[in-house]
Amino acid sequence: MTENYRFASFTTFAGVEDLPLDKVADERPDVVIIGAPIDWGATYRGGARFGPKAIREADYLGADGERPHLPTGIDPLSELRVVDVGDIAVPPGYLEDALGTLADAIERIAAAGAVPIVLGGDHSVTFGNGTGLARVHGDGSFGIVHFDAHADTGETNVGALHGHGTPMRRLIESGAVPGHRFVQIGLRGYWPDPPTVAWMKDQAMRTFLMSEIVERGLRPVVADAVAAASEGDTRGIFISVDVDVVDPGMAPGTGTPEPGGITSRELLDTVRRLARELPVVGADIVEVSPPYDGPGQVTAFLANRVVLEILNGMAERKVGA
Repeated sequence: MTENYRFASFTTFAGVEDLPLDKVADERPDVVIIGAPIDWGATYRGGARFGPKAIREADYLGADGERPHLPTGIDPLSELRVVDVGDIAVPPGYLEDALGTLADAIERIAAAGAVPIVLGGDHSVTFGNGTGLARVHGDGSFGIVHFDAHADTGETNVGALHGHGTPMRRLIESGAVPGHRFVQIGLRGYWPDPPTVAWMKDQAMRTFLMSEIVERGLRPVVADAVAAASEGDTRGIFISVDVDVVDPGMAPGTGTPEPGGITSRELLDTVRRLARELPVVGADIVEVSPPYDGPGQVTAFLANRVVLEILNGMAERKVGA
């Protein structure tokens, strides 16, 4: 038999080819999946270090390398060469070292002409992702479309510079991604505080709160986000998805759940639209915490499909669909 049923596990995302990181420059794939098992930046519920493993395993389809998309008829794994280089090796507890290791890996992937898609990990990993991309594409050359319940623009993270509450501020302060190239979607709840909100306005960040999404609808908000992210001479966008942007009734397995988010359907449609309409230079899906995901792996399955929808949008853009 040639078919490998999903209960006979495979270790790469969607069963794609595994490739050592040091071979990426020679092989030059289109997309590289890489795991960042880091959760030392979390301030509430941990467990996101197990996210990359859970996201890879949340797949009932076979390991035959085919994922035809019903709405479009496109198989992104046929149109794009996607490989999985596994997880970065990080010493537990050493957050800054881990982020440096991730930045180095992302730099190597981007320098080879590939698009890195990072499986997190808590949201601190986005600092490593953005830093590595900026080394290759240039500081200020791309925008970030950031899906989250929280702004992640804190001055510090429980007294530390790095953590899941600070990556967007650190990227702006470093010059990697200027504030006017940030678009945030889905923010709600009771943080950040007024001084942080004022700082965000000073940086010209574009923020679309859930209250605005409820009032106007998601589609026109995303249209504004696309326009904002593509202003000027941008090279493309980095899509950063914190799974807590989705209402915790549909994504319970996360570290800092905030009621009242968008639906899983809305998130999937939106990331595909972004990847279809704008050139993607990188992406991440973060804050999946399997210990809180219950027996049904609801959040892990959603995160897995977020990656597939981004890939499908990229494939649509490639073939001109």
